[in-house]
Amino acid sequence: MPGFQRTLSLQSTIAIVVGGVIGSGIFMKPALMASQLGSPLLLLSVWLLGGIIILFGALSNAELAAMFPETGGQFIFFQKIYGEGFAFLYGWASFAVFNTGGNASIAYICSQYTNYFVHLPRLDAVTEHALRLHIPFIGDIFPLENLGVKLLTIGIILLLSFINYRSVRNSAAVQRVLTLLKIIAIVLVIGGLIGSGKGRWHHLVQNAAAAPQGWSLVGAYVAAIAGAFWAYDGWNNIGFVAGEVQQPQKNIPRSLFFGLSFCILVYACINLAYVYVLPIDRLSASSFVASDAASVAWGAVGGSVITLIVIFSTFGTTNANVLATARVTFALGEENRWFRWAGRVQPKYDTPGNALWLNAAWSILLILSGSFDMLTDMLIFVSFFFYGMSALGVLILRRRMPKAERPYKVWGYPFVPSAFVIFTGFFLGYTLFNDIGAYLSGASPVINALLGALITCIGIPVYFLSRKTK
Repeated sequence: MPGFQRTLSLQSTIAIVVGGVIGSGIFMKPALMASQLGSPLLLLSVWLLGGIIILFGALSNAELAAMFPETGGQFIFFQKIYGEGFAFLYGWASFAVFNTGGNASIAYICSQYTNYFVHLPRLDAVTEHALRLHIPFIGDIFPLENLGVKLLTIGIILLLSFINYRSVRNSAAVQRVLTLLKIIAIVLVIGGLIGSGKGRWHHLVQNAAAAPQGWSLVGAYVAAIAGAFWAYDGWNNIGFVAGEVQQPQKNIPRSLFFGLSFCILVYACINLAYVYVLPIDRLSASSFVASDAASVAWGAVGGSVITLIVIFSTFGTTNANVLATARVTFALGEENRWFRWAGRVQPKYDTPGNALWLNAAWSILLILSGSFDMLTDMLIFVSFFFYGMSALGVLILRRRMPKAERPYKVWGYPFVPSAFVIFTGFFLGYTLFNDIGAYLSGASPVINALLGALITCIGIPVYFLSRKTK
């Protein structure tokens, strides 16, 4: 696409992959996953299996990215595979649900942890629930809940949007620094916890008293792996900036393989460190597992150190997401009349400036309307549908375009993309079933999967109306 320069090196692309993946998930999800499984060994297996499944999807995606190394990522792939209508639906969903929702949810955690040092104002319970928005067949949302955290989250989105608006090169430099600091901090945490001598390796084989058995364990395992998927999400950011990557046919597959392999190793090691310090029952009951583990190992100062690490980690991940996700909105603007304003290159800075500000505005709307859990559950459901369609596209193009040049071919074809497609179908079906059950039992005020699907389906009439005015 015109206007962008190929300024992103291999080091920058790996930083975008690692920075986009390692964010809040590893600090927020292990406690919930431990409570679902009740077994330290199963907890570790979930992180490894989830990482391998995501790697299958990423390597499948890399074949398409090497064939079509253009800014916009999956939007461009879907145009080639399924046509303009499906590509628009993906662009709409990425803008309205999972890209902006991902930006909002990561920045939300950054703000929550900032609250550890600076008390952010919050309205009383009556006022928070005075404004209720009801969505038929979906549930209720409360915009005034946790207002102080939401306002800081909005500030983070606006700041990083401004940085990315001014310069891709400067934003990439910021990302490299933040990713390096994040890696150093996480390595120190892993080494500090395991090297503290304050834990016991016997914790690895100590199961919870109420650990699930039989078919209940199968359901718990699938629910836990959804948490791992959230923690690994963000790997596809590199495809969004493919048009700005140097030697994309080589650097995109390399950055995905090395970046995700590193993330799998880090996640396995940090969970091992958690389990070493905390027995499974205490791990399951922890609100901030990383802080609690650090407190055991290092005393009172441990909680503050971990909190700073989480703030830096989530800030860097938000920057990586803001940088990458605006490129999909930009691609949508180039292809659709109604979004044409978003498809303009900022002439002074050579950035997708309008797309950045449009994404920021919608992210702010999602921040005000939802909670962290609602945002993450909604976006994982929708994004995985499109991840599966992308892997399916590899199989389709191998048959439709057998002689096309493929600078990178996915390892293990056809098993790798096929396995990812099959698992995606199972995961989506189970997630929808589980969300409906949680809503009917009163455990959740919103059917998150249906909310994401509803917002996505709104893109269908938008597409046909925009075609009539084209």
